[in-house]
Amino acid sequence: MMNNATALLDVHRMGEADRRTIAAGTPAAELMENAGKAVAREIIKRWTARPTTVLCGPGNNGGDGFATARHLVEAGWPIRLALGGIRDRVTDEARHHASRWPGSFEPLTPAVLDGAELVVDALFGAGLSRALDGAAAETLSTASGKKLPIVAIDVPSGLMGDTGEALGAVAAALTVTFFRKRPGHVLLPGRALCGELVVADIGVTSSVFESIVPITFENDPGLWSSALPRPRADDNKYDRGHALLWGGYPVTGAARMAARAAARAGAGLTTIAVPEVALPIYAAALTSIMVQPIASPQQFQDLLSDPRFSALLIGPGAGTGEGTRARVLAMLGTRRPTLLDADALTAFQEEPRALDRAIAGPCILTPHDGEFRRLFDASGDKLARTLAAARRSNAIIILKGSDTVIAAPDGRAIINSNAPPTLATGGSGDVLGGIVLGLLAQRMDPFVAAAAGVWLHGAAASEFGPGLLAEDLPDLLPKVLRGLFGSDTLVKTGCC
Repeated sequence: MMNNATALLDVHRMGEADRRTIAAGTPAAELMENAGKAVAREIIKRWTARPTTVLCGPGNNGGDGFATARHLVEAGWPIRLALGGIRDRVTDEARHHASRWPGSFEPLTPAVLDGAELVVDALFGAGLSRALDGAAAETLSTASGKKLPIVAIDVPSGLMGDTGEALGAVAAALTVTFFRKRPGHVLLPGRALCGELVVADIGVTSSVFESIVPITFENDPGLWSSALPRPRADDNKYDRGHALLWGGYPVTGAARMAARAAARAGAGLTTIAVPEVALPIYAAALTSIMVQPIASPQQFQDLLSDPRFSALLIGPGAGTGEGTRARVLAMLGTRRPTLLDADALTAFQEEPRALDRAIAGPCILTPHDGEFRRLFDASGDKLARTLAAARRSNAIIILKGSDTVIAAPDGRAIINSNAPPTLATGGSGDVLGGIVLGLLAQRMDPFVAAAAGVWLHGAAASEFGPGLLAEDLPDLLPKVLRGLFGSDTLVKTGCC
């Protein structure tokens, strides 16, 4: 799975991309000129000419700001330019564009905002590693308080490009970045602070990917659509895999929703194993889903010994006691693709390393923040802690949220950004587990299945809109899948 179009470049990799482009013959001053043109162009698209204050720092971000200010002046805009710091300390790369500015340099204070109707933030870029303070923080805070629209170059100043953390950043109406997004553009709270985000081409060549290997991506069908299982004309239900879930009692709704989601995601057969006492509830509520009553641990082991089950799930409504722990260990012992969610994770909160040791085959863990804290070190930013958990557990981790992070033990990560706020409803995580299970049952690679399942989950919720209930989600999947498959829903024999 490799799609550089959706690559997220951390600060180091983006700096390396710039350096390699310059080494290949494009001067740094030309990249800044192109950046200034791009920012000015995006501003002119959205606003009519008006009094604008451009706030420039002494680094390369400020160089982009000098070029932006000049292009706006050339387009007839009234511009005031404020410089944070001493002009003599402007970096070599930015000095060229500072020297081309036809006007004066004002000191960076809130007074420079007087009369402004738009502000360009070119103070600090994604590489800032400390909290915003002093005149920069005061001036941006004043602009925000006055409700002036802010256009940020690269990132809103004070937003950490690698983590999305906000250390003094204020919200922008528009952010213009270059070549590729940074992780901080899609992780929260960074994503919310960027406003509208535009990625501009400034001449950084895509050939840099020959030596810079991205390992973090924004979730998009371009990453996994070619691997998405498609119905074939010669398929039968067994070819499409058999998903097995554990259904809890007395909480039964969670597993029932997960089972329906697995089936809607394409599993040819779906079976839900349930305590014998719960059989009437499950049997009455499910039709195409098979229900298998279990009277003893040995009967569950016998069921797992059936090689036709191609993927397993336990957690939704399972309870957190010893019985759940035993069933988790039994499922992991099969070394078949297994997804653990909800109670199956909490059941190991007293001894998380026991779960790590039991993971010997393909495994996906789908915690929310609370469940994550029970098993893993929750310190640090979301991307870093998810990657650390994947390495420790040797499992794919889906750390759920509005900015869900999917991390693999080998260091790859995908950040999801299509989840609407309506997914913040009880049971939606159970449906997500079921979707991923359905893809796993069809023998999709676990990391790719995790990414696809998370995106499909968000897309289904977006199809419904306000008033969404988790139980609505499975029935929304066919429309989303139809859109991905296109008109040729059935793949002919021997194709793909």
